[in-house]
Amino acid sequence: MNTLTGKHLLLGVTGGIAAYKSAELIRQLRAQGATVRVVMTAGARQFITPLTLQALSGNPVHSELLDTEAESAMGHIALARWADALVIAPATADFIARLQQGRADDLLGAVTLACEAPVAVAPAMNRAMWENPATRANIAALGSRGVHIFGPALGEQACGETGPGRLLEPDELVAAVAGLFETRALTGRRVLVTAGPTREAIDPVRYISNHSSGRMGFAVAQAAVEAGAEVILVSGPVSLATPSRVQRIDVVSAADMQSAVLEQVVNCDIFIAVAAVADYRPEHAAAHKLKKTAGQLTLKLVRNPDILAEVAALPNAPFTVGFAAETDAVAGHARTKRQAKGIDMIAANRVGTGQGFDSEDNALHVIWAGGERELPLTGKTRLARQLVALIAERFQDRGNKVIRLNAKDSA
Repeated sequence: MNTLTGKHLLLGVTGGIAAYKSAELIRQLRAQGATVRVVMTAGARQFITPLTLQALSGNPVHSELLDTEAESAMGHIALARWADALVIAPATADFIARLQQGRADDLLGAVTLACEAPVAVAPAMNRAMWENPATRANIAALGSRGVHIFGPALGEQACGETGPGRLLEPDELVAAVAGLFETRALTGRRVLVTAGPTREAIDPVRYISNHSSGRMGFAVAQAAVEAGAEVILVSGPVSLATPSRVQRIDVVSAADMQSAVLEQVVNCDIFIAVAAVADYRPEHAAAHKLKKTAGQLTLKLVRNPDILAEVAALPNAPFTVGFAAETDAVAGHARTKRQAKGIDMIAANRVGTGQGFDSEDNALHVIWAGGERELPLTGKTRLARQLVALIAERFQDRGNKVIRLNAKDSA
């Protein structure tokens, strides 16, 4: 099972003898499905060559802060935005000290300051350097800021001494990196997600559909798994690999999706309707291919079932989240849709002109009763994690309200 499929991992390599382990770490990260880019310090290049790490990662290695070939000469910003996580392994005592001070006098320091994704350091140094009060204080300060600390391990060191300070082994680091994406916010919960378009048959050859690629729905399903949920994904026709640990059910039409959702929604805690379900379908699908004879063809369309509203109206409805793809008045239309369908939350996004459908990036305006939040433009994988975190927060809040109300009734 590839635990890091689709993840963008930025690996920082600093100047210590343990840099040789970075080569195997890259290999194992890629074997787990991650895309890896490498930033090396000047010291790191004294221990292992950029060519080695470039060959293993399949991407150019970055090392220069002032890079005229980078977009707008701001390569550190582009790298920071690209990363789903930044891991510095090995992290020397010097780099840890500079990171604690917030210095940005080389590319890796600048990238780390600019990175809004999770940041982790894997210390590697002599045992006396690790135990020095200055290093201990620096590590404590980084931890208090939310930087993840991986290791170090105990054992024999290159200097011949034995003690704490060894870099964790690559397989241990891979497991720790995977853990960055496991939030446990939905542990023990069952989540049903719909994704992709539906196809409404005109005849055996033609159909009515839309531009949905399914990427956002699949990213939401993966984010829900990372949050600890058991996830069922009901997908229309798309060309995407099933996320790890997700049970997938493929459907074609809106009626197919309705049937699958109503069958699976029983005992679900959360329903996230990301799919772009066709609003209408031909009243009758021709049994044979329609021939091009007349100058015009008239199709009579009828309404498809409203799956989202139907789930929200169930006696024991799950926490229900809808999506609204709009070309104008995004927030206004979304508020109206949320109220009309009686759902708990709606995530609205603007589509058209390169946004939304079949795009790598997206932005969402999330609305619920009494609140709303903007999730700015970013990659759909990161955006899905932000959305699932917000859903978990609101789901928990609703549960707490129910408990408080029940307590009042019994008082």
